[in-house]
Amino acid sequence: MPVEEFSVLIGGRAGEGINKASAVLNHLMAKLGRYVYMYYDYPSLIRGGHNFAIVRSADQPIRTHRDRVDVVLALNQETVRLHAGRLSASGVVVYDSSSVKEADGIAIPLDQILKEEKAPAITRNSGLIGAFCRVAGVPWAVVDEVFREEIPAHAEVNLRVARRAYDAAEERFQVEATDRPPLPVLTGNEAIALGLVRGGLETYIAYPMTPTSNVLHFLAEFAERSALTVVHPESEIAVILMALGAAYAGKRTAVGTSGGGFCLMTETLSLAGMAELPAVIVLGQRPGPSTGLPTYSCQTELLFARHAGQGEFPRLIVAPADVDEAYLWSARALDLAWRFQVPAILLVDKTLCEGGYSASFDPAVEVVEPPAPTEEPGEGPYLRYRLTPDGVSPMRTVPSPGAVIKVNSYEHDEAGITIEDAALSTAMQEKRRRKGEALARALEEYATVAVYGPPEARVGVVSWGSTVGAVREAAAGMPVRVVQPVVLEPFPAEAFRAAVAGLDRLVVVEQNWTGQLEQLMRLHGVGADARVQRYDGRPFTVDDLVARLAEVV
Repeated sequence: MPVEEFSVLIGGRAGEGINKASAVLNHLMAKLGRYVYMYYDYPSLIRGGHNFAIVRSADQPIRTHRDRVDVVLALNQETVRLHAGRLSASGVVVYDSSSVKEADGIAIPLDQILKEEKAPAITRNSGLIGAFCRVAGVPWAVVDEVFREEIPAHAEVNLRVARRAYDAAEERFQVEATDRPPLPVLTGNEAIALGLVRGGLETYIAYPMTPTSNVLHFLAEFAERSALTVVHPESEIAVILMALGAAYAGKRTAVGTSGGGFCLMTETLSLAGMAELPAVIVLGQRPGPSTGLPTYSCQTELLFARHAGQGEFPRLIVAPADVDEAYLWSARALDLAWRFQVPAILLVDKTLCEGGYSASFDPAVEVVEPPAPTEEPGEGPYLRYRLTPDGVSPMRTVPSPGAVIKVNSYEHDEAGITIEDAALSTAMQEKRRRKGEALARALEEYATVAVYGPPEARVGVVSWGSTVGAVREAAAGMPVRVVQPVVLEPFPAEAFRAAVAGLDRLVVVEQNWTGQLEQLMRLHGVGADARVQRYDGRPFTVDDLVARLAEVV
């Protein structure tokens, strides 16, 4: 039975390699020239607890998963109990008969296969992948190629187990290959890392915090064969302080954290604002307050990111929706942070960071060269905070012969000397304000607000971040215009108002219960007529949003 769209769920206990198995499944579907998306769900446990992933493939771009699946791959009884109800009408359960005693489907005796192949227990997931490929009509040559690419160090033993299970299963579907060349498959974290490198990243500093930990791991591996410096300090406070020190020394620097770590960074964020030291902060949102749901997803830190730190100072906040935007805006954020000497925040979440997407960006796009020194030595006393029309002062970094380069957390004069004079304080505050205005003008060069759907639509749906993917797909069959502000600070008010012009009704979709984007919209004179919200830590699915939007649209 040929199929245009196909979804498979694999589940088991933490420690059974569900994450790696789902990545292999995602690459298998991509190898057939299909668009893919992977969602990974797991509790905050090293071992035990229920882990599962859903891999969806289609013949057109997709950025979220569906509630229904065509195949459930069960490594344990709990997977059958929790997910058999997800099966489509023609769906099938493929299960390990060594662990699952009650199921209706295709049984694979994995204990027996592993014993006969002298294979370790972790290869059980490869057995289920092999069985799935037979069920889905995936040619063995494709299976062999993907296993050798994805797990090269242990390909042989995994392939032996997969082949035995492949032969023990039977074909139920035909997931057809396309004529398109396979697209690369990346997680959001990998796209962010690559974008930072494209933007000229020289130093990355992070303390591992879900969901941005894999940016650190990816760049640490990359650093072994490049000039990139990657540091894992003892705390989030150390991370941001080291980052500002690196920026003072002239290194393009980014850091990674989540909400809990960002809380600890906020005083130093204000230091960056006062000292005019640039840095990019990759902020992975997760449900709170406090520890909350540390391995799940939300959109609850927009207002926190916008107002974090004491005092007033300009900052850049960008919320990409998928891997293509994550790559592009990571590079831009690094460039803009350094060009305007401000902190920049890449506001992401677990859905984007750990989701696996087909990537279609051009890796050669927008090569950003590090800026040349704006002032040569010997032109008189160097003034680190020189008053300029656009508020951006000439930035030198140490060592710079003949110049004393001061940075100061206290209010200061043009040379960086501490002051409390009222007139000078006013001048420096206005200097920083002008710098924010210059940043806003520079952003007009970019598409800071994306618009999708028929221009004649009278109903609009506004969303941001990873939620946009589900909104776009759910709204595709409806007469609505989808509006996505990509830049959230400085808010592109003029572009946003143009995007919603002519609409009779406006609906806001976001993953929080206080309506944070809606609050920001209202500050700029645009109200909403209805909200669609979710705040259980799980992302919207296409099916969920189709039903929810139908109620309000």
